[in-house]
Amino acid sequence: QLKSSINKLRETVADHKKRESECQLQYNRLEAQSQLRRERFTANKKELSSWRERTLGATERLDDLLKRQNDVQDQAQTLSERPSEIARKRQDLLDLSKSAEEAQSKASDELAKGETEQSDADRESQIAEAALSDAREGMVRQQGLVEQANQDSRVVAERINEKLGCLPEEVLKQAGLETVTDLPAQETVERDISKLLRARDAIGPVNLRAEKELEDINERIEAMGSEREDLLSAIARLRHGISSLNNEGRQRLLEAFDEVKTHFEDLFVRLFGGGRAFIELTGADDPLEAGLEIMTSPPGKKLQVMSLLSGGEQALTALALLFAVFLTNPAPICVLDEVDAPLDDANVDRFCSMLEEIARSGTTRFLCVTHHRMTMARMDRLFGVTMGERGVSQLVSVDLGGAEKFRDSA
Repeated sequence: QLKSSINKLRETVADHKKRESECQLQYNRLEAQSQLRRERFTANKKELSSWRERTLGATERLDDLLKRQNDVQDQAQTLSERPSEIARKRQDLLDLSKSAEEAQSKASDELAKGETEQSDADRESQIAEAALSDAREGMVRQQGLVEQANQDSRVVAERINEKLGCLPEEVLKQAGLETVTDLPAQETVERDISKLLRARDAIGPVNLRAEKELEDINERIEAMGSEREDLLSAIARLRHGISSLNNEGRQRLLEAFDEVKTHFEDLFVRLFGGGRAFIELTGADDPLEAGLEIMTSPPGKKLQVMSLLSGGEQALTALALLFAVFLTNPAPICVLDEVDAPLDDANVDRFCSMLEEIARSGTTRFLCVTHHRMTMARMDRLFGVTMGERGVSQLVSVDLGGAEKFRDSA
């Protein structure tokens, strides 16, 4: 018992180590994916849609398998009834054959009666010498009939033995009759036998492989039942995995949203020089399916949705949200294409100041595509395209930071 307990403990430790290894692998994978949460969020939505489609396909396949199982069961039930039906019809034919043989037996009795009459005629011939010749001729005729009857009786006995495997005396017993007086008319029997023979021929030969086919069908039913259990188990695991992914996605989304919301509210005040703003999830109770609504109140204006702001105010609000996302999840490079186009000079100055502050405090390099002179003046390095000769473009770069250091040293 102690060894059994030790073995169980070892198995438990092995399982825990295995689970620890799996958890460590999962943790490493999640740690590696932490910097790609936005891409992972989109990928999770696509994967969720794919899993739903696969779940729908699995449900349809399960319904198809259940339908096939019902069809196979119906076929097996039909095949199982065929042997008993054939045996019943065979027994009916045997009964009719026995009835015919009983009729033949009755004819034999009548023949015996004729022989008795012949004996009487012989006795009468002793009395009537004049009728001796006629009696002899009658006897010859009767003997011929007897011989023919005996021959027919032997043929019938052979047929009885061939068909029923018994003696003629046993036919009544097998047919369940006590006397030959219970036999139906011979014409009726022959007509019924002919009808039953035609029905038997219409049935066709007996399927000797019916039992083997039934076993094969039962094996297929068991295999389909096993496949059904596997499908149900896979569906359950799939639903559990989807639920786990959804829960983890909701948790991470809410954590990231809270951090982005805090940065956005602070950056909005700094870019606008006052006011207030906030963002919230709308449209659904599930964060994974909810939309994003931005409510802003620039200095001197009431609280309203972002779409009611002017073009410059919308641009500043969008920049505040963009920088809030970068502060939450910094990226190595950020490309800003003409984001200062709708801004006036004062707002461009605030934008450039915040851009310099974020660039100094983090590891993100900003690449700004712009035509605004104030933005270009605040950059560390400029890149431009000029055409020194007609049809020939040339890339030109200026290191403004190095120029300032050179100027200060001079």
